[in-house]
Amino acid sequence: MISIVAAIDRNRVIGKADRIPWRLQRDLRMLKQLTEGQVVILGRKTYDSMVWYYDRSGRPMPGKMYLIVTRNADYSPTRDNARIALSPEDALKQASELGGDAFVIGGEHIFETFLPYTDRIYLTEVDTEADGDAYFPTLRPDEWYEVSREHFTADEKNEHDSDLVVLERS
Repeated sequence: MISIVAAIDRNRVIGKADRIPWRLQRDLRMLKQLTEGQVVILGRKTYDSMVWYYDRSGRPMPGKMYLIVTRNADYSPTRDNARIALSPEDALKQASELGGDAFVIGGEHIFETFLPYTDRIYLTEVDTEADGDAYFPTLRPDEWYEVSREHFTADEKNEHDSDLVVLERS
């Protein structure tokens, strides 16, 4: 199964300057729980951003394997549990060989590319309008149905209200 995990604001913003434009600790915990021990597909900029965060914290990245989709065959990931995929098809082939579910976590182009292969979406709708330069693709309502929705209220570790919406392909 291929799943997308994303957080978007009211205008579908997902990022600004290769960073997430809000602080939602609850959402980061959910991402870790979903991807722990799983195959994760992501773009190079998203990977570099994650490595920066994990290097700062000193913690290991939780995925079993990170497949970094890049056209740069010379790109060398800094973590042992990461390798490159030179095309989306290569990433899907490697994910299948590794077994289990695969989670696509961004960025914008990666979401657009993998959406047709996706079975489920874990979408955090953040109650804000952020300044952004990266967007989540528009979903067609006839292709997706809502399985569940859970509301969360802002607090000291989560700067905005948010809803976790799980969607499955119709």
